[in-house]
Amino acid sequence: MIGPQSRVRLAAKARLQRDRLTGKPFLLYPERGLELSASAAHIVAACVEDKPVAAIVDELTAASGEPRERIESEVLSFLGALDDRGLLVVT
Repeated sequence: MIGPQSRVRLAAKARLQRDRLTGKPFLLYPERGLELSASAAHIVAACVEDKPVAAIVDELTAASGEPRERIESEVLSFLGALDDRGLLVVT
């Protein structure tokens, strides 16, 4: 289970890229792609940097001004969805 103290990074089969035409961020993995919102792209970029979940939540909370509890819940939900697809390594 992913929690605030977990460290997450992208699995070897996944990578963050930008679409050449639109500039939108995409998470690419074998035979699939996932267009990302700005906040989802921030989370995935933080996974590339192997940051703790709590640090990701802190950054998004500071940038958005939204309540930390809401941000943490959404981040954990998004990371859980990536983990379910086998796109994360959780330590």
